[in-house]
Amino acid sequence: MRVNSGIYKGRRLIENKFEHIRPTTDKVCQALFTKLQFFLQGKKVLDLFSGTGALGIEAISRGAESVLFVDKDVRSVKLTKDNLKNLGIDAKVVKCDALKFVDVCKESYDLILLDPPYKSGLYEKVLPKLERILNDEGIIVCEHASNDTFSFSPFVVFDEKKYGNITLTYLTLDKN
Repeated sequence: MRVNSGIYKGRRLIENKFEHIRPTTDKVCQALFTKLQFFLQGKKVLDLFSGTGALGIEAISRGAESVLFVDKDVRSVKLTKDNLKNLGIDAKVVKCDALKFVDVCKESYDLILLDPPYKSGLYEKVLPKLERILNDEGIIVCEHASNDTFSFSPFVVFDEKKYGNITLTYLTLDKN
């Protein structure tokens, strides 16, 4: 795995050796951040279910003001911290269950990257809680299996792209 673009372009991330982490493919990561290239500059980002930290690191590389990484697994947290350290990036990594984190979160974010384990039922549980911490013009990007079906309520889908068995769904607040 490598950083695709930005100030850390081409830098390697530590190889993921854990079965519980399903890293975003380079193709999907590139597509996601190409779509957000004019939105990302100077934004506050939450990388929820951060895994290796690759998505949040890509956001930093491409100009995000700050990224907060959250994952409940100690191995994921360590891997994310090691990746940040190897790149010389100072960012906060929180070891916490995502649902509990969102319940107590006092910050708001411009971009929330959401990639929980597939088939876990976590989308349905976490999405309603995110309405409170997403800025008015904010975006949520959900990475999920293409054959998954669930409600994105209380958000509206403004774009969706399929990449084989992976889909990226882009959400925003329902302004009606």
